[in-house]
Amino acid sequence: MTFTLATWNINSVRLREGLVRRLLETEAPDILCLQECKSPIEKIPDFADLGYGWRVARGEKGYNGVAIFSKLPLREAGSLDFAGLGHARHVAAELESGVVIHNFYVPAGGDVPDREKNAKFGQKLDYVSDMAGWARGDRPARAILVGDLNIAPREDDVWSHKQLLKVVSHTPVEVDHLGRAQEAGGWVDVTRADIPAGQLYSWWSYRSPDWAGADKGRRLDHVWASPDIAAAAHGSRILRDARGWEKPSDHAPVFATFDL
Repeated sequence: MTFTLATWNINSVRLREGLVRRLLETEAPDILCLQECKSPIEKIPDFADLGYGWRVARGEKGYNGVAIFSKLPLREAGSLDFAGLGHARHVAAELESGVVIHNFYVPAGGDVPDREKNAKFGQKLDYVSDMAGWARGDRPARAILVGDLNIAPREDDVWSHKQLLKVVSHTPVEVDHLGRAQEAGGWVDVTRADIPAGQLYSWWSYRSPDWAGADKGRRLDHVWASPDIAAAAHGSRILRDARGWEKPSDHAPVFATFDL
């Protein structure tokens, strides 16, 4: 079975339903994982008319929220609540092949990279630590982890490593926490396995009036695979053009194809 998966922080699925439809119509991934849906589950749009007859989701009014839409049959496989936040930040789905897809939205962490001064930063670190503990205790197999992990781990995942060392999303402590979570599950960064070198971004701030020209991006959105299926992944890409669509999300979709 071959399928293409996309992950996208949509920053309000109801506000940007048209953009989701555009992506599904033009790119037609078999599976689409959305984060930051900002909607109670009963108000999340349905895309069955475009062939996406299966859906699992966790909703939350005005905040967070994750959803998986699929052309392929799948069943809900639970959700996890890390750091005791009680937020809709994870949902899992299992395909008929037994492959489990985990869709995560990691806390952004606020603006100050100090857990003593900024509770949100501490929550983010605790959340990622709990991700590591989960993977270590429940070693993933035939699993794919995607989502907005809100951390750009590599120097070439940001526009300026030096200037962002003290900026939330690229601080050494965050990178270390994410590295431990990845190592705990043996996760393979599929995007970087396919595109091993060069600057690569999936997010550009709304604050920049010329996001494309300035190109001060960060790679916050990820596709990981458990080691037993990582070699089956290929075709990774980031649809940068979507950041330039009308009234866009500040994130761009990330794609990968799996031959399983």
